[in-house]
Amino acid sequence: MSTPTPTESAPEPALRLEPVTPKNIDAALELKVRPDQEHLVAPVATSLAEAYAYGETAWPRLVYDGERLVGFLMAFFDVVFRPGDQPRSGLWRLNIAADTQGRGYGRFAVEQVAAEIRRRGGTRVCVTYVPGEGGPAGFYARLGFRPTGAFSGDQEVAELELPPG
Repeated sequence: MSTPTPTESAPEPALRLEPVTPKNIDAALELKVRPDQEHLVAPVATSLAEAYAYGETAWPRLVYDGERLVGFLMAFFDVVFRPGDQPRSGLWRLNIAADTQGRGYGRFAVEQVAAEIRRRGGTRVCVTYVPGEGGPAGFYARLGFRPTGAFSGDQEVAELELPPG
């Protein structure tokens, strides 16, 4: 396999994360989950407003497969939720487009958040979700997340220990 010369461009990876920019914000705002999931996750517009309000804490990214926008995620880093707690990092929001679910995009998104947390020195990924029928508990369990028994509002808290690396 050869390295691209300066006049060639390397192919874009099929699955990748991209920041939200003026060029892709309209597409991001159009991204919708399935109607039966709308009560489980806030829309992208709400997440982007939270990202603006929370500044450096929030890490919003779009998930692309080639040139197709297939999802949105927002992570958080080193947040202390209650005095005396250790800082936590994790997945704040995950929206996979209704017509692209079941193709591994959610798994890819979670893996990318875990990699970013590891890059920043973290050892675990935290996630919260609405428990119950139709919720994402099974998805997160298949990725190795374990409920902690704690709740954040009405959302269950689960964690994934990252292997030493």
